[in-house]
Amino acid sequence: MTTKTAHFRFYEELNDFLPPEKHKIAFAYEFTGAPAVKDAIEAIGVPHPEVDLIVVNGHSVGFDYQLQSGDRVAVYPMFETLDISPILHLRPQPLRELRFILDVHLGTLARRLRLLGFDTLYQNDYRDSNIVEIAALEKRIILTRDRGILKNKAVTHGYWLRASDPNRQIEEVIRRFHLSSRIEPFCRCLLCNGLIQSVTKQDILEKLPERTASFYHEFYQCAQCGKVYWKGSHYKKMESLIDKVKQAVS
Repeated sequence: MTTKTAHFRFYEELNDFLPPEKHKIAFAYEFTGAPAVKDAIEAIGVPHPEVDLIVVNGHSVGFDYQLQSGDRVAVYPMFETLDISPILHLRPQPLRELRFILDVHLGTLARRLRLLGFDTLYQNDYRDSNIVEIAALEKRIILTRDRGILKNKAVTHGYWLRASDPNRQIEEVIRRFHLSSRIEPFCRCLLCNGLIQSVTKQDILEKLPERTASFYHEFYQCAQCGKVYWKGSHYKKMESLIDKVKQAVS
């Protein structure tokens, strides 16, 4: 079968998925047949949920466009400002309520998102198929360090975290999804993601260590799993973490 060549250029943060020698330049891509441009983009290494606009030979196209020899393809991420018409945006409309589901390697990030008040599902035994299914059913954004899961055709909202350090990851998510004004600390359970509500000491007295019952008088409880919270020594550490995140993203 005859080998054909098209030229691709990826813009802005999509270059994070490419080797350095292909950053911010047009490069040749060889193929056979007439593959969908979506398949070519993912073969190059860029997951489709990261793509918002594809321009082929000056015209915007859909993911199903069949690649032809000699095509010049420009691929843009979300929020890229362009003066090209007509434009076919490929990303679905933003979700009205931002809710997340994280892969099994992001436990620390999950706890920090919950600490800041964001609806975040996480279990360390999720399989990729579970994550994709739940994300579609509950309209959640997948956060992952695994590019492969974002290439699943059922994924509509997902983001590949560039940072590997949890301190940088939480800042990256807040910036990427413009969440700084939505931070509501201490309203979600760090263990199960349930909502926390104020309770009287008498209501949860049997759950408290003796010294805790003696020294503290203000308590909160998860409505879902029943875990009890109070402003102990750990509270100051969490406040400090929250302050650092706010300062970093302000």
